[in-house]
Amino acid sequence: MDNDEIAKRFEFIAGILESRGVNPYRVQAYRNAADTLRSMERSVAEILETEGQKGLRKLPGIGVSLARYIQEYLYTGRMSVLDRVRGRTDPIALISTLPGVGTDTAELIYETLGVETLEELEMAAREGELSRVPGLGPKRIRGIVESLAGRLGPRTRREISHVLEPAVDEILDVDREYREKAEAGTIRKVAPKRFNPSGEAWLPVLNTRRGNHFYTALYSNTARAHDQGKTREWVVVYFDGPEGSGQVTVVTSRGGPLSGKRVIRGREEECLEYYEKRQAA
Repeated sequence: MDNDEIAKRFEFIAGILESRGVNPYRVQAYRNAADTLRSMERSVAEILETEGQKGLRKLPGIGVSLARYIQEYLYTGRMSVLDRVRGRTDPIALISTLPGVGTDTAELIYETLGVETLEELEMAAREGELSRVPGLGPKRIRGIVESLAGRLGPRTRREISHVLEPAVDEILDVDREYREKAEAGTIRKVAPKRFNPSGEAWLPVLNTRRGNHFYTALYSNTARAHDQGKTREWVVVYFDGPEGSGQVTVVTSRGGPLSGKRVIRGREEECLEYYEKRQAA
């Protein structure tokens, strides 16, 4: 189980680095390490316990840095490199590199499905989720699927299990913590690449933990958020836990029974039940 969970994190990191245009050899190093871990019958936890980091470095594709990340995860349940590379992700730029997918379509895919790597987009395509994206007909969807097949190749394409999102109350509590600390100016700020011609470090980023989940929260920096003046209201929450990694967007509802309350896009009914239970209590 440890091998598979660490492999998922390495693949997640590879997707983020690829979206930033990092040296492809570095990106591939993470994917090669993930392949090694998935092919092993022996647990890396057992290797670390009996042979130390030296034993990990004997594994194909596992160098000093990757061995250290594995050890950190096994000892602490977290991987600091994952925290570092998050917050600088540009999933829209990554998706738009697919042939026939421009920036506008990439943004619609990102806003509708919340995918941030090509592997996650491929999973969404296999599950029929691309049909939910406005303006994508069968022909364009087939083109995207074919482009993904060509980009990822058969060796790196794999079946990905369904990601179970964290509970509503946990996500909303992360959203609360982020907005409070962003308002107080007590968390670090990064300079996003998109919509930031001056290079100002204006975007607060929070890394936090709830139970078995690690979270990164930051204001939405999409074109849609800027157009609607929501860059200080919409909060994107990335999560990483035993059931997988993903992201959600938390916004303030403008109508209906949830008016004025913070809600998770796509999980409005659960949010309504959450608030009703709180009120009843």
